[in-house]
Amino acid sequence: MDREFNIAVLGDGGWGTTLAIMLAKKGLEVSIWGAFVDYTSYLDKKRVNSRFLPGVAIPKNIKITSDIASALEGKQLVVLAVPSQYMRSVLEKIKESGLGQGVTYVSVSKGIEIKSLKTMSALIREELGNVKLAVLSGPTIANEVVRGIPTAAVIASKDKRLRKELQCLFMGKRFRVYTNDDLIGVELAGALKNIIAIACGISDGLGFGTNTKAALLSRGLAEIARLGVAMGARRRTFSGISGLGDLVTTCISSQSRNRFVGEQIGKGKSLREIRAHMRMVAEGVPTAKSAYLLGLKYKVELPITSEVYRILYKNKPALKAVGDLMARQGKEEE
Repeated sequence: MDREFNIAVLGDGGWGTTLAIMLAKKGLEVSIWGAFVDYTSYLDKKRVNSRFLPGVAIPKNIKITSDIASALEGKQLVVLAVPSQYMRSVLEKIKESGLGQGVTYVSVSKGIEIKSLKTMSALIREELGNVKLAVLSGPTIANEVVRGIPTAAVIASKDKRLRKELQCLFMGKRFRVYTNDDLIGVELAGALKNIIAIACGISDGLGFGTNTKAALLSRGLAEIARLGVAMGARRRTFSGISGLGDLVTTCISSQSRNRFVGEQIGKGKSLREIRAHMRMVAEGVPTAKSAYLLGLKYKVELPITSEVYRILYKNKPALKAVGDLMARQGKEEE
């Protein structure tokens, strides 16, 4: 690397904790910030994220705090690992701290803000200005990565030097990082695949088989790419690690929160019931609304996304949604 990074990871969930551990093991100075003082105090004392990453020790040299200024002080790199719908409020805290300028930001959050329909990089630019910025995305289930299961991901940035620098920073023996300059494509791929994962979970909950899941995966990828291209992304990005790779993982993994939400809906539970018993955020739930609205805005047909939206937000019965998808007018495959 051309320079040394001291790093703040904002977000004490499983993925934020995993990245902090990975970077600390490289000998870098790392802090973790969490929003809730009771839980950060617990983490600092117990050194295990039992809620989001059970059984994995957090190294003693990682500072854990609920004071964002303390987390940011002396840091050159900030990893944003907070849920997408809370990103703006965290960015506002960074501004208030006065420590957010001259810093490189890496977003690892996969979502689209509902009220603005903006990606995380767009939010960061809006709140913090023209800062150095990248996105890390891909099929990265936290407890697989932290245990050294071979994984590939993508670092995306418009700045060639920055993405090469961050590739070097994050690359490890079992964590391979590719680079991409299609920032919007990588972000949209990571966000929109969660909606298709909910659809696949609904299919599982209804007792359907691999034929159904294959159809959802392939046609889901087609509509993700369709919206992405309309928003300025490159189509081929959606066939890569951050697109197809992340889509497959999220749709088939038993550890996928979004697939789990869909499965429970398919089994007849309400979204309110499911959320009441979940500690972690399923990003596909708010993103389904954002993507539905983006489809209307850009006049892009999103049949699977639209049905997931109606199931989640309009209480449409899952079987009725399946019937409506299957009964659509015949068409050429794209």
